[in-house]
Amino acid sequence: MDKRILTPRNLIKINGKLSYSESLQSWNTIRFKKELVKEFPQLNEKRSKFSYKVIYYRNFSEFEKAVKDLKNQKSESLPLLLFLYKDTD
Repeated sequence: MDKRILTPRNLIKINGKLSYSESLQSWNTIRFKKELVKEFPQLNEKRSKFSYKVIYYRNFSEFEKAVKDLKNQKSESLPLLLFLYKDTD
């Protein structure tokens, strides 16, 4: 399966919510806000298939090494950072 990285047009900084799935009994659904979908117009293609890749580095030195490797690969796209929070009301 061939994969192409989606690239946004502008800076993105959005706070959003995770949704709880009763059937799976976990917080497993991320609903993208309209502003994010505007930056990735390909996500409006209903017949297209999309996937994702999650990488979690245990410390900053591993993360820095991964960033250096990305720079050396001359990648045209940058990763999308996702931070998970537990909200306290």
